[in-house]
Amino acid sequence: MKLVTILGSTGSIGRSALEVISKCRDRFKVTGLTANSNIRLLEDQIKKFKPEIVAVADGANAIKLRKKLDIEVLSGNAGIAEVASYSRSDFVLSAIVGFAGLLPTLSAVRAGKTVGLANKESLVVAGEIVMAYAAKYGSKIIPVDSEHSAIFQCVDGRSRESVKRVVLTASGGPFFGKSKKELARVTLEDALKHPNWDMGRKITIDSATLMNKGLEVIEAHHLFGFPSDKIDVLVHPQSIVHSMIEFKDRSYLAQLSVPDMKGPIAYALSYPERLEEPMPELDLSRIEKLTFRKPDTECFPCLLYAYEASKEGGTMPAVLNAANEAAVDAFLQKRIGFNDIPVIIKEAMNLHRKEPVTEIDVVIEADRWAREKAKAILMEIGDKK
Repeated sequence: MKLVTILGSTGSIGRSALEVISKCRDRFKVTGLTANSNIRLLEDQIKKFKPEIVAVADGANAIKLRKKLDIEVLSGNAGIAEVASYSRSDFVLSAIVGFAGLLPTLSAVRAGKTVGLANKESLVVAGEIVMAYAAKYGSKIIPVDSEHSAIFQCVDGRSRESVKRVVLTASGGPFFGKSKKELARVTLEDALKHPNWDMGRKITIDSATLMNKGLEVIEAHHLFGFPSDKIDVLVHPQSIVHSMIEFKDRSYLAQLSVPDMKGPIAYALSYPERLEEPMPELDLSRIEKLTFRKPDTECFPCLLYAYEASKEGGTMPAVLNAANEAAVDAFLQKRIGFNDIPVIIKEAMNLHRKEPVTEIDVVIEADRWAREKAKAILMEIGDKK
């Protein structure tokens, strides 16, 4: 019986993970859950899965849950970090969205847990630190993002020297093929209509701008040890080939399945074994074609900025990520247009003087600086409009 903690259990990944676990009660037991603000759903999850320890972001919500349920409920960043390192847990699914997932992920890594990593930002902003801690404390990191799960499955047991390059696939989002003029007219509602995947709002917007793929390039660099210039991106609208590797002899190995996050979640939970049918069947006979195209970095420059940040290194990826989170939040509030998102990111990067990432406080300060700078840039954009 594997004891599982889920950080971000009320989000898209967390809910899918609990669906997988609910069908395999003989193999997995939930020992810890954390959530941000959706305490109504969290309460239902607690009643169904009966964890031993829970944490929520807000103290007032923690009090409400304590009054309703006979369970230990912690609160705030410290409480979530404590759940992440809970002694009676073997596997921690890190599914908190954004920079907020960094410290809980580090807490789980320091505790030597096997971490199913769905929070790509942890590696984007502090990859050197996270991977160094994993080596130091014996923590195994298994990727949950569909693309990184695919690469993990392709490279597992193979020498890195045999791999010429990694190819991450991207759906292209709802706007691939559109011009900048057309992108200037898109609405929030348009951007939230992802053609293939059911994801949270922030990640859906990142997919539309191709920033999600840029963050994945940086994540793949830290996870697999390949330099970013050996990690390519191809737009694959069908979302069937989740990623692939090219060997030095020019042959390819790819991982295919229907676009359903329960697949990579189940693989991370059960690794090195595989669960029985956690997702629908991929009927290859009904697929008419699989297409691949180079991304348009002129209309979708966020991907290019991520490559630039990865090459710069130091605190630049943290600035990229923080400015993006601030810009996406403003877009979700309808304060800026779609094409303003990359403008804010690039201006913040241009203004930043990078520092080496020697400790986590350096990353936290870079994140704070970038959010303040993005806020000022947002005000300038508002004044111009």
